[in-house]
Amino acid sequence: MKIATFNINNVNKRLANLLEWLEESEPDVVCLQELKAAQNAFPEDAINQAGYDAVWVGQKTWNGVAILSRIGEPLVTCRQLPGDSTDTQARYIEAAVQGVLIACIYAPNGNPQPGPKFDYKLQWLERLRKRATELRKMGAPVVLAGDFNVVPTEFDIYPTKSWDKDALVQPEARAAFRKLVGRSWTDALRELHPDERIYTFWHYMRNRWERDAGLRIDHLLLSPNLRDRLMAAGVDREVRGRENASDHAPVWIELSE
Repeated sequence: MKIATFNINNVNKRLANLLEWLEESEPDVVCLQELKAAQNAFPEDAINQAGYDAVWVGQKTWNGVAILSRIGEPLVTCRQLPGDSTDTQARYIEAAVQGVLIACIYAPNGNPQPGPKFDYKLQWLERLRKRATELRKMGAPVVLAGDFNVVPTEFDIYPTKSWDKDALVQPEARAAFRKLVGRSWTDALRELHPDERIYTFWHYMRNRWERDAGLRIDHLLLSPNLRDRLMAAGVDREVRGRENASDHAPVWIELSE
């Protein structure tokens, strides 16, 4: 099973890019973030014609998450991250696909920090940790996939001081990510590429793509019962260099049956 995550940064604006990548890469399951589309504006017909069923939570202008599958319709188990009934941001959807529970995640950016947006980010990551623990204890194979908006270590960002005040690299955000991963979850990309600088996001400004000035903020975390099934993991970097590209590249893993 090939599972991918892709922050598409406006699904309608970049639909052609998405469809081209789906045809080339042929992932079985895809988690999309930052749809930037209202619920009724998601391009379901085009996705269906590409061979994928889809479930999604849309939101006008910002946010939005979706799970696509070409190996059976995703069975939704949750459309909002538990723990705060007042949170209306479309950042989480969870569905079962062929016996694997997939959580699609678009964590808050948290800027500017310090401030309420950063506080929300940390609270949201703690809610995610609690949900992840619940899912793990259920015993089903689980993949947490998406844009976590955290650079886990200095090794996951190009050598620079220009991001030092950004929420993505703050000690509190990194500590929250470490607490989430803990001793149970496997960071799939880092598991198979422990010594390689791998980036998944390159800001549009200051020629950061051309300079390979990237960050690793898109992650796939595996529950303990999936660790031995991890066969391959990578980033489709070239997608970031195409015309009208998202500022993220797709990240994928392959699991044995």
